[in-house]
Amino acid sequence: MLDGTIIAQTLLSGVLIGFIYALVAVGLTLIYGVMDIVNFAHGEFLMLSMYVVFWLYALAGLDPMVSLPISVAVMFVVGVVTHKLVVRPVLRAPMSAQIFVTFGLMVFMRNGAQFLWSPNYRLIQTPLVAGRLELFGLFVGKPQLVAALGALITTGLVFWFLKRTETGRTLQAVAEDQDAAALMGINPDRTFMLAWGIGAACVGVAGALLANYYYIFPTVGNTFVLMAFVAVALGGFGSVPGALLAGVIIGVVEVLTGLFISPAFKNITAYVLYMVVVLVRPRGLLGEW
Repeated sequence: MLDGTIIAQTLLSGVLIGFIYALVAVGLTLIYGVMDIVNFAHGEFLMLSMYVVFWLYALAGLDPMVSLPISVAVMFVVGVVTHKLVVRPVLRAPMSAQIFVTFGLMVFMRNGAQFLWSPNYRLIQTPLVAGRLELFGLFVGKPQLVAALGALITTGLVFWFLKRTETGRTLQAVAEDQDAAALMGINPDRTFMLAWGIGAACVGVAGALLANYYYIFPTVGNTFVLMAFVAVALGGFGSVPGALLAGVIIGVVEVLTGLFISPAFKNITAYVLYMVVVLVRPRGLLGEW
């Protein structure tokens, strides 16, 4: 019989990592919801943002929390440039071409990172956010807690932006009907570009938060983006609240599986859960667009 404190500690860890999954998933679901394009290079965007933060720390001595706005700005530009140079030329192409172009970008970025920075694992040794706290008898690492809170706040800001601002409503209008939005004077191309910029900026936040405590290496994006893909589909394509809910569910399911069954099966149970939900509700838990 497992002690209740152990279960509570495990649940807390699952919720904290779930918020990170959710933040990575928000960028994915925003791009897909607006453009119906899956960005297979999203994990590499996360990897790039972590390297941006690491090199700012190594070369300029900037702590990840200080360089977070720089990471966001850099990744926003990366998203905009990716749309202009890579995605826009294939917007009218068959879906297979769109898949291949983002998949090719993923391969290019991953191998480029290995060539430039080697496959070695890197770590920010002395971040400002370090140590752990005790909350109601449970222990939580300060970096993990700050990352979860940052992810939750960022996800909330994206949701507010989409629902409460004119630009956000423009994104939703293009997502619902591109042709009708164009007739109303909305520039779809500019909207697509903004969606890619915001989607990449979300992983700019996630990368800076993760760099406080997670190893940085060329394939680090795989660790989080696979679960983010599941979160997008589970929560519902185009739904920011759905991505948040699904991210937390996946995080909790993962850690409970590792506790009660085996760590080797933690990813499998998340995929099984996703398949069950999709069979019962194909558009996901809170699918909108």
